[in-house]
Amino acid sequence: MADIAAVPLTPASPPRGTLARAERFVWLTARVLEQRLFAHHFRDGAAVPVETALEAYRNDDGGYGHALEPALRGPASLPAHTARALHVLDAVGRCDARRAEGVCRYLTSVSTAEGALPAVGTHVNGGGAARLPGSLAATAPAVGLLHRNEVWHPWLFRATDFCRQAVESLEAARPGDVEAAVVFLDHAPDRIRAEAAAERLGRLVRRERLVVLDPDGSGHASGELPHDYARTPDSLARAWFTDAEVERSLDALAAAQRDDGGWPARRLPGAPECTPGALLETRSIATIEALRTLAAYGRLA
Repeated sequence: MADIAAVPLTPASPPRGTLARAERFVWLTARVLEQRLFAHHFRDGAAVPVETALEAYRNDDGGYGHALEPALRGPASLPAHTARALHVLDAVGRCDARRAEGVCRYLTSVSTAEGALPAVGTHVNGGGAARLPGSLAATAPAVGLLHRNEVWHPWLFRATDFCRQAVESLEAARPGDVEAAVVFLDHAPDRIRAEAAAERLGRLVRRERLVVLDPDGSGHASGELPHDYARTPDSLARAWFTDAEVERSLDALAAAQRDDGGWPARRLPGAPECTPGALLETRSIATIEALRTLAAYGRLA
């Protein structure tokens, strides 16, 4: 592992370059978990320290809580925290069947009869999930990441069917639903069916104007950009956009880095407004995700 202790946090002059500026932001503001994630992705850090930091958020029920997803405070396990845990384990190559067993047990306990997870921020216990509507945005990321890592569990059969039907019936989609659907479709086991669903979804995104294709155009203030759907070049969503549209999107992503080296936080759909502390924690997550997207496209300087 690189000697991260040697990184100067108070240089005589601010560091230059996208990665160097982001690194300083992470060391000065991020939680231990995100600091170790940054080290893993960009400084040859090992996976074990990331797992150790993540373990602090795990509960006895197999789920994760304790504000792992910073916008949702409190110790209780929630599907959104648990999906974040899967994202972290996947990012460091540790989302195997042994580690996912407890996660799937928890997800089973809070899912509906169809295997769907309730919306972000919904707290359920005592079987209350069965009375709540299932949410594609909450369910699809967890299902997609488990399939990506070839994890199989009885819950996944029902949850996969729910996601397929929900994605294939989307008509008036929200950006959060589409982003979640892409995670599922990128890793769903039936590739022919997934590719057909992705092609249809891409047409819907363009038809319903769920993406900003000209970030530099007058009147653009916020909204999903092509890279928000196609996080990597091998995503099915990459085919939705021309090379020029993707390049403009990545230009906008790079330009969004703030003077302090971090990226602005992205609000979790359905979550309450962040407190100042939670906002700073969310920014470190957004910063690492922005760097990973730029690196995936060969745009990290």
